[in-house]
Amino acid sequence: MHAHVHDPAEKKRQLNRLSRAIGHMQYVKRMIENDEDCSQVLIQISAIQSALNGLGKEIISEHITHCIAHAMEEGDTKAIEDFQHAIDKFL
Repeated sequence: MHAHVHDPAEKKRQLNRLSRAIGHMQYVKRMIENDEDCSQVLIQISAIQSALNGLGKEIISEHITHCIAHAMEEGDTKAIEDFQHAIDKFL
């Protein structure tokens, strides 16, 4: 684990984006419960996936800029290996 703190503004932006995705997922749940058109449900699911992928890209960018840069300064090769593993899972 890294010992630094994430930028509060960036964290708030990420949490807001995640909250919107959660709200969207709840909407899709209601769509399914109400037997709405499957095509529309799939379109909404695609929008959620896109939003989550965008959030993931933001987190990757911030992690490289802050966490990995800090790990490299500290010689923390485990943090770099862990990040590579996380990228493999994300992709």
